[in-house]
Amino acid sequence: MGKMLLACFLICASFAKADERIDVLMLGDSLTHGYGLVPENGLVPQLQRYVNSQRKDVRLINAGVSGDTTAGGLERVAWSIEPGLDAAVVALGGNDVLRGIAPEVVHANLMGILDELQKAQVALLVVGTHAPNNYGPDYKQKFDQIFPELADKYGALYIPSFFEPFITDGQLDESASQYFQPDGIHPNATGVKKVVESVGPIFMEMITQAAPN
Repeated sequence: MGKMLLACFLICASFAKADERIDVLMLGDSLTHGYGLVPENGLVPQLQRYVNSQRKDVRLINAGVSGDTTAGGLERVAWSIEPGLDAAVVALGGNDVLRGIAPEVVHANLMGILDELQKAQVALLVVGTHAPNNYGPDYKQKFDQIFPELADKYGALYIPSFFEPFITDGQLDESASQYFQPDGIHPNATGVKKVVESVGPIFMEMITQAAPN
């Protein structure tokens, strides 16, 4: 009888421990995926190490797909939501702007993604993207405002861009090239480290929101 009670206790304890873990979905494109980098230098592994330095009960799920758009994210978000998911980062839109996709389409896709995540009752963090000036002021204004507006609508935390550490007054710093791969688009390992240092505090704020009381 005593052995049975002990076994029951250990099983229950293991479930409790699993329930206490905070699972975070990282839904994004090539930057999230870790394009051009050895796995340990990618965004998600570096961010995981940052989180682990402060708490050990968080698991980041890399759902980054190189070349993905908001349409692709919408197609896969439902089956990316694992049972017991606690939080999600939505970092899509960069490839949409590279393709000149209409802001209205991007807005609708992101709403669909956030609707699915809201139904899962998870803490949310939206990462924005800025359209370049050569698309014209009308396109840029409509595109850039999508992300803060939706973050506000869905009660999500908001980061204007993963590239904020390299931008001054809306322009990429002249010294920023040292933090990018030869393609000039994707950050290198050192660049990713700067991104993590920049977004880390607000990411931890999301973790706090997701943590069980």
